[in-house]
Amino acid sequence: MRWCRKCVETDTRPSMVFDDEDVCRPCRYVESLKKVDWDERLKILKDIVQWGKENSTAGYDCIIGVSGGKDSTRQALFARDLGLKPLLVCCAYPPEEMTRRGARNLGNLISLGFDTIVTAPAPQISKALMKNCFYKFGNLFNATELALYSSLPIVAIAYRVPLILLGENPGLAFGNDVASDNYDGNRMKYMNTLQGGNPDLFKLDWMQDNDLYLYRYPSDADMERAGLRIVYLGYFIPDFNDHTNTKTAVENGLEVREGGDANPEDIGGIANSVALDDDFVIVNQMLKYMKFGFGKATQEVGVAIRYGEMSREEGVRIVRQFDGKCAERYVKKFADYIGITNQEFWMVAESFRNKELFEKDAHGNWKLKQEVQ
Repeated sequence: MRWCRKCVETDTRPSMVFDDEDVCRPCRYVESLKKVDWDERLKILKDIVQWGKENSTAGYDCIIGVSGGKDSTRQALFARDLGLKPLLVCCAYPPEEMTRRGARNLGNLISLGFDTIVTAPAPQISKALMKNCFYKFGNLFNATELALYSSLPIVAIAYRVPLILLGENPGLAFGNDVASDNYDGNRMKYMNTLQGGNPDLFKLDWMQDNDLYLYRYPSDADMERAGLRIVYLGYFIPDFNDHTNTKTAVENGLEVREGGDANPEDIGGIANSVALDDDFVIVNQMLKYMKFGFGKATQEVGVAIRYGEMSREEGVRIVRQFDGKCAERYVKKFADYIGITNQEFWMVAESFRNKELFEKDAHGNWKLKQEVQ
């Protein structure tokens, strides 16, 4: 493993790119923001806004995907301040999965004055796909993320609203390869987890094609016929980051994690404003740690370091202490949800453990062969 010399990002993240000085792409991107002509970007954004208004044949100027969390709250408010009338689209988790906090936060965002459509894939299908993805890929959310992102162009085509606004460009923010180094998100379905937008990769033999309608990302041809334009709104906002987005959202009613649900030892990270609507995210971050050697803390700390909110030394300490942690109650909640025992969960999880990165210590506990330096 190698780590970025400026933050704590690791080269084991899929599609991560380091330059010749061992600095990750997200760090270089944040450095570049100091030289950006924000007035020029605002002009581009205003042209996009005007395009959205002129090309929508419905009563809305754009579509924004939301969960009710910090980022989507900031996006919705920012778009409205630009003079847009957005239609919010939420792909909701099944009732057994979604936290009450998440439901309250979505209700809070709607109460701020937004029309909202909620798409909700059938719980039985969602649960079966999640279980299959866990066993097959060691990732709970392969299919879930596909439904999350597919819902936006599906609704955009149905309602004839061609402009879709997303938040940050994951290629710039996290180093993922999404075929874009600017604000153009039209090829986002080809990023690592969505794999082209085809749910057949995750389906079970008994499932019919119409069971997976909400998971199937529209084809490039369908998107082109509808004239869809997907834009990363965060590209145009100088302070679109965890700190500012959380501050804005809390000021507008966001409910964050508290008590044990915010304990870094339990959730594997330091932020109390993430994974507000779904505790299974914490389990998935642990699985990611077992496969790639980094988890929730690495991502959170990396962002904080890049924006000058934390020293690298402090970040290294936090990653060593909390990365990969997940309270047993979250594991049990997930195991109960898909109908397996805790013992079976750990058997499957350990089958994905990357033995090239991990070894057992004298007490029989797994640890990274190399800790972040």
